Amino acid sequence: MIDLTSLIQRLSGTPLSGWASTLQTQLDAKLTIGHGDLQRWQRALDALPALSPSHVELAEAFRLDAGCEAPVRAQLREALLGLSPWRKGPFELFGVHVDTEWRSDWKWARVRPHLDLTGKRVLDVGCGNGYYMWRMLGAGADSVIGVDPNWLFFCQFLAMQRYLPDLPAWHLPFALEELPEKLQGFDTVFSMGVLYHRRSPIDHLLALKDCLVKGGELVLETLVVEGDANQVLVPEDRYAQMRNVWFLPSVPALELWLRRAGFENVRCVDVSQTSLDEQRSTEWMRFQSLADFLDPADSSRTVEGLPAPRRAVLIARKP
Repeated sequence: MIDLTSLIQRLSGTPLSGWASTLQTQLDAKLTIGHGDLQRWQRALDALPALSPSHVELAEAFRLDAGCEAPVRAQLREALLGLSPWRKGPFELFGVHVDTEWRSDWKWARVRPHLDLTGKRVLDVGCGNGYYMWRMLGAGADSVIGVDPNWLFFCQFLAMQRYLPDLPAWHLPFALEELPEKLQGFDTVFSMGVLYHRRSPIDHLLALKDCLVKGGELVLETLVVEGDANQVLVPEDRYAQMRNVWFLPSVPALELWLRRAGFENVRCVDVSQTSLDEQRSTEWMRFQSLADFLDPADSSRTVEGLPAPRRAVLIARKP
């Protein structure tokens, strides 16, 4: 059983205390349903060697350091490989470099200068394996809760938490839709790489707003296209080989959506083209990646002939 006592205690006396009282039951019910690979992933977690970091770096990177002999390092590496594929990272653990598909540290470097997370209670929606959650703590967040229904990502987070058991970060294997409506308990809510997977993007924005306290801040990162406020790409079938991509707005259109959803002080702080160095196959993620999703004769287009991935970060405030 995953014990959420520390999270429940952390949320006691906050606007989230009522929700917290239901979390253990909700998590236990989900674990009962589980996933067909959970036992295999649990064996990988059980194989992690007992190590205690002498130095923890989360502000500039995710890096844990301590004396570690070669056989122990090999055991650690083999256990972590048992949790492949690794999408978000990288992670440095006791001399083992987990070279993930995404250079998520590059995205964080683009987002971080525009944030003040000091003392903030943070929700990361679609948190993946929790890489950004740890970096949020490194940026001064008081506590971070991540939600993502992917069980492998959950287990990858548990691998990191094994070595950082006392830090205030919790991953819940839930979808946003499984959270109560109008939580109104987080100072900052992140939604990075989620919006384009939603059939109803405005409903997603409204749900994110409902998680925020009055005056709270939304950090939204998503795929975009070039154009004016009326420009929105709706792929007929796949986009970069992904079936579940519904809406790719222009930045002005996305700003309009945020205002229509009731946000204010809406601003775009970064737009970047995804490069083949930022998303690629590695030993830790051996499946197809961005290079396979672009037109080999024209890297500005996807294999479907659509604009290549371009991502924007917008920040907005709840009145």
